[in-house]
Amino acid sequence: MCWLQTECIIYRLSSKTTNLDPSAAFRQTSRMFPIRDHNPSERTPYVTYALIFINVAVFLLTLGTGTSDAALSAFYYDWATVPALIMDGEQTHTILTSMFLHGGWLHLGGNMLFLWIFGDNLEDSFGHIPFLIFYLLCGVAADLGHIASDPNSFIPTVGASGAIAGVMGGYLLLFPKARVDVIFFIFVFFKRFTIPAWIVLMVWFGLQIFNGIGVDTSNGGVAYWAHIGGFAAGLLLTLPYWLRRQGKQYWRKNNYHPPHPPAEYEIRKTTVPTVKRRRR
Repeated sequence: MCWLQTECIIYRLSSKTTNLDPSAAFRQTSRMFPIRDHNPSERTPYVTYALIFINVAVFLLTLGTGTSDAALSAFYYDWATVPALIMDGEQTHTILTSMFLHGGWLHLGGNMLFLWIFGDNLEDSFGHIPFLIFYLLCGVAADLGHIASDPNSFIPTVGASGAIAGVMGGYLLLFPKARVDVIFFIFVFFKRFTIPAWIVLMVWFGLQIFNGIGVDTSNGGVAYWAHIGGFAAGLLLTLPYWLRRQGKQYWRKNNYHPPHPPAEYEIRKTTVPTVKRRRR
């Protein structure tokens, strides 16, 4: 996965051989990675769990579609978003189906981790059915953002990250100072830090804009404009809920934190024995 990426993978279909290139989304290394937040939900997030289950189930089913390039090309042609076909009025159902497809275990795992971290709190705030509608609308907006960025592309795009980017946008508006645990990787070493959600999410969004402007995805890669479109849609769709709760007063009332005590996690010291050095 890319640095803080919940990426939509773009596959390249060669005009002659129809080969797929699923490695494009994994050409960068992770530097910082969120693992959990300190923002407990008050009710069971059934929709979030169901979305995770459906995504995993669909991915496992796609593993049985065949291993040949021709079989995979045919499958993604039918169910992934191809901007040029959408612009011609064809395969419009793929705007929904593509958000339940993934290109590999890392792609699936990264997206589901982000959904698990941020999705339960929005579902807790909106309610189960409104959250499901919110999630799907963000996914559609993400696809439309990607299509608008390259309407003549024949490269199929898959991934739930556009919808999950919308969840992240809504989370930013409602819980800007919720504490998020992230792991920083430095070469082969890593360390855990706890930082406010607004830093994690704004840095992530800033990188999407930077890469969306500067990175050429004509040969496949990460659908940055899908992330941008999904994130913006999440902010806009969450705005009425935030305003109904008096907007800035809602923030000030809780000092920009969630309106309940944060979750605390016990950090235990390792049981691995250490070897003392001898003094010379």
